[in-house]
Amino acid sequence: MKVAVVGATGMVGEVMLAVLAERDFPISELILVASERSVGKKLVYQDKEYTIVGLEDAVASRPDIAIFSAGGDTSLEWAPRFAEVGTTVIDNSSAWRMDPTKKLVVPEINAHVLAPEDKIIANPNCSTIQLVMALNPLHKKYRMKRVVVSTYQSVSGTGVKAVQQMENEAAGIKGEMAYPYPINRNALPHCDVFLENGYTKEEMKLAREPQKILDDRTFSVTATAVRIPTAGGHSESVNVEFHQDFELSEIRKLLNETPGVVVQDNPDTNTYPMPIYANGRDEVFVGRIRRDETQRNSLNMWIVSDNLRKGAATNAVQIAEYLVEHNLVSPTTGAIS
Repeated sequence: MKVAVVGATGMVGEVMLAVLAERDFPISELILVASERSVGKKLVYQDKEYTIVGLEDAVASRPDIAIFSAGGDTSLEWAPRFAEVGTTVIDNSSAWRMDPTKKLVVPEINAHVLAPEDKIIANPNCSTIQLVMALNPLHKKYRMKRVVVSTYQSVSGTGVKAVQQMENEAAGIKGEMAYPYPINRNALPHCDVFLENGYTKEEMKLAREPQKILDDRTFSVTATAVRIPTAGGHSESVNVEFHQDFELSEIRKLLNETPGVVVQDNPDTNTYPMPIYANGRDEVFVGRIRRDETQRNSLNMWIVSDNLRKGAATNAVQIAEYLVEHNLVSPTTGAIS
């Protein structure tokens, strides 16, 4: 495959390259793409040096697959340009997620919806991916009615500038601010921009994206998204009301049998998911599984995952793997089969 990584110098782009290498994705030609200020710089991938190119040159190269992690504005402008020359775009921004003509994909759940004509495929929000990975098997069995989510999200979800702010503050250094307030020893109930309804954009992604991924509008999701001073890994406190009752043993069994999900749930040994366990790994970790004793047919659980890996890069690469495995893109031609 001729593969372009757009946004190769960013935090997710760097992880994307690591995941492509780890999973031995079949690359015959790699095109590393970034903004104009990075054009001409060098990056090393699997012991080979590559020169960063601009978007115009990348389109002219007609890659088979382009994995985007360069922000919504870039995706809106350039993803169609790539698609026009036959490239299949996997986009990590929010630009196309709720477009009714574009598929929103978590491979373990709904990769089967992909078809040869899908030229722009949306990668879900990082917090959404880990949420639906845990909810999907439970929804199939018990049918969800309502989900209440509170997130505890790593500053890495904002980017390098936010990680630097946190590190500067911890070291007592004044520097550039990614947030309107300090993040070290603090918690900011402010992920993304505020909307007219009082929710943030991040919270509305969590409300809408699960319905599209699970292809079901009969349940509702409400969310509060909070940024905390951790360097990697998002955590979620999740309360789910089902139409049907359940046994906790069956809940644990269903989650244990779900590919990509790891149950860490033993209060006797203080075993529960934490970002320090999830950092650098691709699994979604679930624990603190217990009944909500105030509400019928309701469950509480705690979900943790690495937001840069399964929450972004790994999920995108898994989509690319599915395209290749199912012959939905032809190698080195830039044309869909």
